[in-house]
Amino acid sequence: MIERIVNIFKIQELRERIIFTLGIFLVVRLGVHVPTPGINAVALGEFFQQSQNTLFGLYDMFTGGAFQKVAIFGLGIMPYISASIIIQLLGTVTPYFQRLQKEGEQGRKKITQLTRYGTVLISALQASGVAAFLLSVNSPSGAPIVLHPGIGFYLLTMLMLTTGTMVLMWLGEQIDARGIGNGISLIITIGIIEGLPRAFLDEFQQLSAGTRPILAELFLLALMVLTIMAVVLLTTGVRRIPIQYAKRVVGRKEFRGQSTVLPLRINTAGVMPIIFAQSIMFLPSTLVTFLPDGGFREALTRAFDFNSLIYMFFYWLMIVFFTYYYTAIAFNPTDVADNLKKHGGFVPGVRPGKRTADFIDNILTRITLPASIFLGFIAIFPNILVRFSGDLFGSKLSYSTASFFGGTGLLIIVGVALDTLQQVESHLTMRNYDGLMAGGGRMKGRR
Repeated sequence: MIERIVNIFKIQELRERIIFTLGIFLVVRLGVHVPTPGINAVALGEFFQQSQNTLFGLYDMFTGGAFQKVAIFGLGIMPYISASIIIQLLGTVTPYFQRLQKEGEQGRKKITQLTRYGTVLISALQASGVAAFLLSVNSPSGAPIVLHPGIGFYLLTMLMLTTGTMVLMWLGEQIDARGIGNGISLIITIGIIEGLPRAFLDEFQQLSAGTRPILAELFLLALMVLTIMAVVLLTTGVRRIPIQYAKRVVGRKEFRGQSTVLPLRINTAGVMPIIFAQSIMFLPSTLVTFLPDGGFREALTRAFDFNSLIYMFFYWLMIVFFTYYYTAIAFNPTDVADNLKKHGGFVPGVRPGKRTADFIDNILTRITLPASIFLGFIAIFPNILVRFSGDLFGSKLSYSTASFFGGTGLLIIVGVALDTLQQVESHLTMRNYDGLMAGGGRMKGRR
């Protein structure tokens, strides 16, 4: 394994790409610590201390801590992700975007341009919302968060946050062009991993103070490894449908029949169901902060607390629903069946056309059920650990530590790591070096 890692740096192009990517990471992390002018940092820290279990805390995780500091990268790359999702959804219902998706390279360029425009618009709207929100709240001690309120602060915050998002988008595109891996995904991943050293430090302090025995720490470490292995299996798992291509004659050339497979990912929806469900489930706990004191507020707080069984059940149920919903959007069996029929391909024993579409849809529906159930369990696993860790290990895990045992963050980290390793492995095999896996084979599920 060490020899394979050394081989990475023997290839000049690959070495330059890795160094360039690491340089972009450094720029991103520096931007997280550059605050927007006019903010009372102490009062802002007090406010976010009580908002960790709300939608603000979720957003702050994706920005690597930049949101709670209202840094120039405070909005993160999420406006770009939102614009991309909107464009993708429009592609399923709007004929104009459907035509763009089928126009090849020119269509992709137009979609990219529209996505950038959408990013600017969403960033400006979110930045204006952040500015208005900061102007309207105070810290728990009553200190104002904005030092010099007024239209000047409002416009400056909009300009800084919108510009920061566009810079992040540009940096992500530079990684795509000159670095290694998917730039946008890597920027999100770096923001999530930023909390990992603090999580290990917290566990070390627990061990040093004697509040948690060493056997409990070893069990938690083994549990983390097993959880990561399960997420890798979920991410890479595919159901292969055999495809047969008939013998064809095109002009003077004769193409012999060949056999291949159509790989259907077990988790076609990826991490999107968790993001959708989490955003909705955070709304009640976020709205609670704006309600007056009373019985309704206390009941709503208890019902939608992170450790509440009611919260976990509804969260799991919504993930199952959104897994089916997003799979139906992301994968169209009718289009796949039409493309197979157009190129002379067919599933053995199944008629081309509608029968093939129904056959693929039936298989996709069946494999999505266990995937959605397991995805929902992975999402609520951190909540389960936080609720029962006190009884099992002597002291409760913090949610920032438990989030590395499952949830959105772990799924994103694993998915991005696998994609990046696949690109590194491709560079190695192209230069006649062994891949990263033992025996020189390719990564399982990535053939």
